Amino acid sequence: MATSEAKKKKPLWLSIEESLLEIDSHDLSEENLETSIQRIAGALDNAGYNVSRSGGNLLELRWAIGDMRKVGRPLMKDFNDAVAALSLKDLGDPYPAADKLIQDIGKTWPKFKRSECRPEVIRFVEQKRLDLLIAKAKGLPEDEGIRLLIQEKVASGVITGGLNITEEKLKQVNAEMEKERAERTRVVKLLEAVADKPDEEKVKHLFTNNVSEKLIIEIAQVDQRAIDAAKQAMEAELKEKERLEAEAAAKKKAAAEGPSLEDIPPDEMLAHIESIREILEFSDVEKEIRVMCEQSSIPKALVDIAVSEPGKLDELEKKAGG
Repeated sequence: MATSEAKKKKPLWLSIEESLLEIDSHDLSEENLETSIQRIAGALDNAGYNVSRSGGNLLELRWAIGDMRKVGRPLMKDFNDAVAALSLKDLGDPYPAADKLIQDIGKTWPKFKRSECRPEVIRFVEQKRLDLLIAKAKGLPEDEGIRLLIQEKVASGVITGGLNITEEKLKQVNAEMEKERAERTRVVKLLEAVADKPDEEKVKHLFTNNVSEKLIIEIAQVDQRAIDAAKQAMEAELKEKERLEAEAAAKKKAAAEGPSLEDIPPDEMLAHIESIREILEFSDVEKEIRVMCEQSSIPKALVDIAVSEPGKLDELEKKAGG
């Protein structure tokens, strides 16, 4: 049974090809070839590969060196150059990208098309994509880089290490993004209620439910004209609402204050003055007088006279009595 350490070790073909990056044409000359083979085999032995004492493994090394001499350069040079040239656009999906590399490089190196090579090619491609994502994230302002890596489902440890941030910072940004996702879900549901309405009605509905302008444009997919039209309509509606509320408040205030002196019928005037006299006998404090008068539904016009010119009550009483 293979140990966990063995599972982590590079496959022999890759270690051989990487070893060939370190030799030059002088090492591959006829007089130096055998010495170079034995030296590389020994280095691979020391790395945990059985090459010197395994006919098959030693033969694989000889074949790799033979291919290198034929092409004139190491396979890994072509591979590393190809990986280095990849952009994030090329790496939208690592698997097709890996297959394309295999096909392209396999034209010069047929053995690169062997099934055992594919897992390692995918690993290189995924690492390249991760490196490019981290490089891009580092160049973004504020928390945008963290958000990019979270959206790309990069592992938490890789994000904190790659961007040199704390776990607490990552949790904070994660929480913010979760809140934003919840808000988007809410907006989508709000839109369902006005799905058959014109854009202006949709925008008004979302504004009424406290949705930001940015999110309205993004999710409702409306243009700025619909936003401006809805704002103007809502502004007019708000002004009319404020006018009606002010009008209603004025009526309520007038009703609470009661009629003016001229509009109080004589018999009611006499009854109110009698009530006021009783209240004045009870208290001479203005606040208490006003409270008791209000409780007795005495018009404010009379109450103002009672607390400012009580002597005028006699005149009003005489006039009302005819």
